[in-house]
Amino acid sequence: MSSQSQHRKQLRVLLSEGSSTSARQALTVLAGQGHEVEICDPDAHCLARFSRLAAQFHRCPGLRDDPAGYLAFVEDLLKQRHFDVLLPIHEQGLLFARVPERLALLTGVALPSFESYRTAHSKAGFEGVLAALRLPHPSTRAVTWEPALHAAIRYPCVIKTSIGTASRGTWVLHGPADLDAAVGALAEVGAEGNLLLQDFVVGAVEHAQAVFCRGELVGFHAYAQVVAGAGGGDAVKESISRPQVRVQLAQIGAHLAWHGALSVDYIRRDGGPVYIDCNPRLVEPMSAALSGADLVGLLLAISLGRSPTPIPDGRAGIRTHLGIQALLGRALRGGTRRNLIREVRDLATRRGRYAGSIEELTPVRLDWPCAVPLAATAMFLLASPRLAGRLQRKGWGSHLLSARTIKVIEQMG
Repeated sequence: MSSQSQHRKQLRVLLSEGSSTSARQALTVLAGQGHEVEICDPDAHCLARFSRLAAQFHRCPGLRDDPAGYLAFVEDLLKQRHFDVLLPIHEQGLLFARVPERLALLTGVALPSFESYRTAHSKAGFEGVLAALRLPHPSTRAVTWEPALHAAIRYPCVIKTSIGTASRGTWVLHGPADLDAAVGALAEVGAEGNLLLQDFVVGAVEHAQAVFCRGELVGFHAYAQVVAGAGGGDAVKESISRPQVRVQLAQIGAHLAWHGALSVDYIRRDGGPVYIDCNPRLVEPMSAALSGADLVGLLLAISLGRSPTPIPDGRAGIRTHLGIQALLGRALRGGTRRNLIREVRDLATRRGRYAGSIEELTPVRLDWPCAVPLAATAMFLLASPRLAGRLQRKGWGSHLLSARTIKVIEQMG
């Protein structure tokens, strides 16, 4: 039985934020399945706001600066308006996992234990899981701030903060200039505590995502990065078949007794995966949906307390792209106005690397208001390609966690 057949009726779904690429894609998938979707976000001009698919938008306190205020807002909203499912599409899941009993009285939600969520969310915690399961991962060691950091560096390498998402908290170091830039960025965000130093692994970047029901994997999808976008994100993807990764991700989920969505990043090397990162959520679900793997539908079914039948993996060979990521990536790699004009032309006409590819993030033909952020990004970059870094950082808003926020959440009763 497919996940769709397990919830035939239209559901009312509340998305925990609307700023991320994952939220924007989840909105498209959910609305396409006939569900009524509402969004709460601290940014009145968040990415998902530019859509005719959302039934309503609710401006809320920011998770980063006011986690208690954000939680109170969501709880009040759930009490005032009936929602079948609360979908923690991004880092808000850590906060929700801290108070599962309170939320269970108000709506359906699929989350693991707080301890498991915290382990998967922490880069050091995930490295510990990989070590315990003897799964391949780069050599990783904890280091403290200067001068110990300088003494431990062996180029090339990767330096990571204990938390970080949306391209935050990770720097690839090829030489002293990269280290100086990373140290400056770390000082700017106040992350001078314990860090992780990881060997640099050469290979193809791939991603896998799964949905678990009480520790059992019930849905899986994998895709490869064809073209990198901003901050190492994906501008062009292609779905792939990875049975070995499926088995190993099932091991990770069982080890954590996972309930809900879980995604991993890895480097494919010598025919196998080397795991480098974990996200305790469903990252950019459109590739899976277009490949025939309804992970969002599974997540809804599990949120409603059901035990869905496992579904087949997504089909391989489905190419997709994110236009905004492609433009930012081109500009960040030193693209000139001429390069950007060519990129805009290829995106609009589906030429070059976009031939046969489907837009994931801004499906203009389906949802015309989403053309606004895409067009605005193009215009800003054509005016000044140097604005790419500033535009990228706009995605690191108050809907995300900080180290201080995590400490506040951990201390909640």
